[in-house]
Amino acid sequence: MKLLVLPGDGIGPEITAAALPALRAVSQRFDLGIDVAQDLVGHDSLRKHGTTVRPELLELARRADGLVLGPTAAFEFPGEINPSMFFRKKLDLYANIRPSRTYEGIPTRFGAFDLIVVRENTEGFYADRNMESGGSEMLVTPDLVVSLRRITRKCCERIARAAFELAVGRNKHVTFVHKGNVLKMGDGMFLEECRKVGREFPQVKTDEIIVDAMMAHAVRNPRRFDVIVTTNMFGDILSDLTAELSGSLGLAGSINAGDTHAMAQASHGTAPDIAGKNLANPFSMVLSMALLLDWHGRRQKLKAFTNAAVAIEKAVEAAVAARETTSDIGGKLGTAETGAALAKRLRA
Repeated sequence: MKLLVLPGDGIGPEITAAALPALRAVSQRFDLGIDVAQDLVGHDSLRKHGTTVRPELLELARRADGLVLGPTAAFEFPGEINPSMFFRKKLDLYANIRPSRTYEGIPTRFGAFDLIVVRENTEGFYADRNMESGGSEMLVTPDLVVSLRRITRKCCERIARAAFELAVGRNKHVTFVHKGNVLKMGDGMFLEECRKVGREFPQVKTDEIIVDAMMAHAVRNPRRFDVIVTTNMFGDILSDLTAELSGSLGLAGSINAGDTHAMAQASHGTAPDIAGKNLANPFSMVLSMALLLDWHGRRQKLKAFTNAAVAIEKAVEAAVAARETTSDIGGKLGTAETGAALAKRLRA
């Protein structure tokens, strides 16, 4: 398996460096033959190449079996390319899949739960990716901005299908999160397509919840949910909430998947306040890499890769229980030491 790894900005290089030993450990243990090539995006690329993303990186990503992207400081790049948006759009990575679960050893106020947020990734209210000609925010007058939201049947249908396919292998329950009472046409179309796909999966239970009520339900009783499917912006917000309910955004793995390409990406940001201090939790990146191995294994029907993904998840679970972690989840190790301890577990 050939991987293109782009560490990114802020804590990105630290958590990527800490996560790679675990990847190499499972590659050796399960004979995966993972070949890692690293390159630059973000600030380092801007300094060296004059751009945050070189055009040739797209071809390298297309030729790879998977892409790993660290956090990038997109907000700090006015007029520059947002690396995350670039690869999501150019590789048509339409499904952002973000599991959230609780771990033994991390106290929570909301009980144990295990759910997945499936977020549409290519349209919605994201001005940098929903118009072919450029951004969809317009400064009409100095005091008036108009922001356009794009919703298409194709994107609604395929994200719904991704959610139902996941649910079949889990607890067979999909929740549609929407704002159809206000966004009657756009979210109305989203709900139509979810219901239509749902009829192909009669074994899967479904329900529908308005997004603001969903925030209350997720906090009150997250264990009632299995797979949650929603549009881009709602999913972005909701998945951060559910990740934090599990104990830390540092435990939130994330994959951006399409039909032929996929990108592992830690759910959190660049955390510049702790960058370079060996404090950042690398488990979000580790778990994102596990999701990428699982995606590749399922797509290519290679059991060794899905087994390796399970091994990583179990090793993280054991490390959390033993407090072989960073301080945000009760441990006393640094970023690099947490990664090394996890790799040691995987080699045992």
